[in-house]
Amino acid sequence: MDCGNCAQTIRAALERLPGVSDIRISVTKETLALRLDEGLTRPDAIESRIASLGYKPSRLAATQAPPLRRDAPSAWWRQAKGRLAIASGALVALAYLVSVLAPGWHDPLFIAASLIAAAPVARRAIVSARAGAPFTIEMLMTIAVAGALVIGAAEEAAIVVFLFCVGEVLEGVAAEKARSGIRSLAALVPQTAWLEEGGSVREVAAETLRIGQSVLVRPGDRIPADGTVLTGTSSVDEAPITGESMPKAKEPGSEVFAGTVNHEAALTVRVGRAAQDTMIARIVALVAEAQDAKAPTERFIDRFSRIYMPFIVGLSLLVAVLPPLVAGGAWGEWIYRGLALLLIGCPCALVISVPAAIASSLATAARRGLLIKGGAVIEALAGVDTVAFDKTGTLTIGRPVVTDVVALEGGAPQVLALAAAVERRSSHPLAAAIVARAEAEADAVAIVAAEDVAAVPGKGMAGTIGEAAVFVGAPRHAAAWATLPEAALAAIDRLEGEGKTVVVVVSAARAVGLLALRDEPRPDAAAAMGRLNAMGIRALMLTGDNPRAAAAVGVALGVAVTAGMLPADKAQAVAKLARSGRVAMVGDGINDAPALASAQVGIAMGSGTRVAIEAADAALLHDRVGDVPALIGLARATMANIRQNIALALGLKALFLVTTIIGATGLWVAILADTGGTVLVTLNALRLLGYFRSEAQAPSGGSPESSRQALATG
Repeated sequence: MDCGNCAQTIRAALERLPGVSDIRISVTKETLALRLDEGLTRPDAIESRIASLGYKPSRLAATQAPPLRRDAPSAWWRQAKGRLAIASGALVALAYLVSVLAPGWHDPLFIAASLIAAAPVARRAIVSARAGAPFTIEMLMTIAVAGALVIGAAEEAAIVVFLFCVGEVLEGVAAEKARSGIRSLAALVPQTAWLEEGGSVREVAAETLRIGQSVLVRPGDRIPADGTVLTGTSSVDEAPITGESMPKAKEPGSEVFAGTVNHEAALTVRVGRAAQDTMIARIVALVAEAQDAKAPTERFIDRFSRIYMPFIVGLSLLVAVLPPLVAGGAWGEWIYRGLALLLIGCPCALVISVPAAIASSLATAARRGLLIKGGAVIEALAGVDTVAFDKTGTLTIGRPVVTDVVALEGGAPQVLALAAAVERRSSHPLAAAIVARAEAEADAVAIVAAEDVAAVPGKGMAGTIGEAAVFVGAPRHAAAWATLPEAALAAIDRLEGEGKTVVVVVSAARAVGLLALRDEPRPDAAAAMGRLNAMGIRALMLTGDNPRAAAAVGVALGVAVTAGMLPADKAQAVAKLARSGRVAMVGDGINDAPALASAQVGIAMGSGTRVAIEAADAALLHDRVGDVPALIGLARATMANIRQNIALALGLKALFLVTTIIGATGLWVAILADTGGTVLVTLNALRLLGYFRSEAQAPSGGSPESSRQALATG
């Protein structure tokens, strides 16, 4: 199944069968579940009905979980829809080439292209109609192509059906991308684990681990299961689960999660949850459920065709036969008028103009580094009234930097030099930040050589410089190396109150200085929040980080903050917001994937994980927070452009419908009106290619929103 249309067609076909109820369809997992009274309908009949729609069903056992497909999908050009799009496109190109060399073959080739591409579309239209859904976009396309061929507009028919086939291919590619993202998420859990049993250690498959067993996790390994630390002290990078940039110290009794990375020392972990119930597994389930629950935006043309198509077909038929039957009109004249009316009523301009606006919008967004996954996302973005942001890696840079150097003895350069000498041997993110700050101030900081450097697992780093023992670590552990003076304790309390991580530098049993580190906001984050506010959009922050660090960033940016959230909490918060408005979620980590999928629109930072980008509907490839309001502004301009195109196409049709009925215009004018309308709406759509150029050239006194409105309204 490629999209919501597939699910609707299957649902409509099965609902008509007796004894069928409680139909549940997952496009993401490509599964169907229903309640069946086998006394009224046999299970084989269900499979036969699905197969008649063009799908290949296979039955799962009652106790079998519905897995995501594990085999690599075929490339799009090897699939039926891809081959159809390529064939019709090749025939259209060939017809244009032949029309220059041998004009006599022009029409036959365009007719062939139309029939080849339209045949499977027409089949699906007929099947859907028999299933109880007659006025689908496939039916609209079938009638449009048939009408164009009847009156000799073979070229137009071929182009329209080719564009439709291309759209079908892109829809299938997008659906498979979403599934591959979920598979990537599940792949974070290692395939094997080191099981401790009977005094020995052996390698086993991680999925076979049972609750209560003990596993050895070596430094650098991913933890294979959720559980509790039995022995060992180390720091663990939990960014895949909580999104927090700072690794957490783990000791006996601490809880750990599958997929997180152990840093310095070996840990023995007691398995607390089975493989199918780990935090990562629950995140996979949350993403899949949220994607299935998010109803796809129904295509405007499909909705409109439910009224428009029956009206045009019926009106054309009446014009062709009613005057001759009732008033004795000439059959040839009125059939001619009926065909002209059918051509004018053919929704070619509508079918082409909306994809043209979407394509222009996607192209200009791509040049700006904004990846948007389809027209439905643009429509949803245009209606957003709330934007929820993750903190770490989204509103902030995603790595700690040294913000304060407090010298208790000597000067700040000496404190940095001592700390950097020891931390240079560590791969910890805090150590890298300290060394980077010292190197940035190389003119003032003379880094000395340290000897006997070793990690104190979960506590800090220690070494010897000259005759002095040096320790760099957290305040609670530094107390074992030196007595902290009152001034130091006051400074620590103040800095931690600002949401910063404090590191104490001890030399020769004396606290000589403090270093404060924090993940700082991105340079453009504050301006982006102001721009969203000017657009009438509320911004807020949802983060797994600690409340003090989150509050400090929230105050700096002027946004409301909810901290200490797990992935499920974020997803629930976003889902609650989505019930009362239209919400966009912006994040970068695996932990953000459920919330990204729960929002009407999920936006991922380009530096984020592949899972976050795949789960999202859009991505900011240049990691600029300011691209969020730019993205929403482009979406609003695009929807305004689409409304203009629809009004233009329908206005022309209304005008020429009247002139055709009264006999003022004939087939050649009908062709000109229909083709001319297509050209006009396409040119209007192409204006979107200059959206960001127009925005950049807006007068400095005007707001970004006013410049977007000027572009959207022309």
